[in-house]
Formats: sequence, C-alpha cells, structure tokens
Amino acid sequence: PKILLEEAKLFSDWYVEKKLSKSKLPMFKKKFKKVVNNLIKKLYLKNNILVHRDFHVSNLMMIKNEIGIIDSQDALIGNKAYDLASLIDDVRYKTSENIKNKLFNFYVKSQKKLNKKHFKNDFEIISVLRNLKIIGIFTRLAVRDNKKKYLKLVSNAWNLIKLRSRNNDKFRDLNDLLNILKKNYV
Repeated sequence: PKILLEEAKLFSDWYVEKKLSKSKLPMFKKKFKKVVNNLIKKLYLKNNILVHRDFHVSNLMMIKNEIGIIDSQDALIGNKAYDLASLIDDVRYKTSENIKNKLFNFYVKSQKKLNKKHFKNDFEIISVLRNLKIIGIFTRLAVRDNKKKYLKLVSNAWNLIKLRSRNNDKFRDLNDLLNILKKNYV
C-alpha cells in the first residue's frame, strides 16, 4: 500500500504543482493523500504475487513461440490486478472499451479461484492510481528532463481514469477533487 501512495503522489508533486497556485496546493495535496489512502484501504487482494509494474506490450517479446518479459527492474510483490491493469489500460495504445472488457473477462474466466467482484474492484482502483502516477511521471519527464513527447499521452491517461471511475461510487471523492482541480487551473 505504501508504494501505491508514493506513486500516486507523483501526480500531486508534478502535475498538480504546475496547475494550481501555491496557495491552493497544500490543501489539495492533503485532500489528495487522504482520498488515495481511502482508495488503497478498499483493496481486497493481498500483496502476494510478483508484479512487473511496467507490464505492457512494449515490454513483451516473442522468443521461440513463448512470451518473454523485459524491463523488470521495478518488479515487486504486489496486488494480482496490477499487471493486468497495466496491460489492458496502457496509455500508449488506444483500445476500445469492448476489447478491454473482453480481455478482462478472458483473464477472469481463466482463474478458477478468483473472486471476480474483489478482483474487478482492485483492478479499477489500481488502474486509476496507476494512471494518476503516469500523468505525474510524464509531467516530470517534460518539466525536469525536457522530454515533452510524453505529454501527448496524458489525455489517454485522463480518459482511462474517467473510464474506470465514472458511475463508480468508490471514486466519488477522487472525482470531486479532480473536478476542483479542473476548475482551479491558474
């Protein structure tokens, strides 16, 4: 849970830092931390599986008709839903909601002892937190490292956050906070 909070803080430390006035920033960060902590508390699954954390198509390779994984320096023990969220909700590739649902359902059906309701809950929370982190990372890359090409993917991350959080009560506080952010651009 601590790593999820630290990752989500990249959003408030880099993206929000550029969007809000200095007077509004401390209150936003305090509320954001509370909202993220509350979301993390709603996760059901244990952190008991190796999670790649950067699991997307670009890090998969076919080797002798088997799938190989590269770029695993960020791997750790985490939530079973993390890598599937990384793969299905990858900001680099736009896929339809229908394809996303098919992939999700294919995975769920392949897992015999999986509580689908708990897994879906965790998948949604992790996807949203991960995409907030991505917005923060891409903003940091642009500001600190002058790598502005990643900024074009920020809208994809926002769309994924909307997809997972719309009409979903567990995200009400986060959506309220993000709406305040949108209204207070300075």
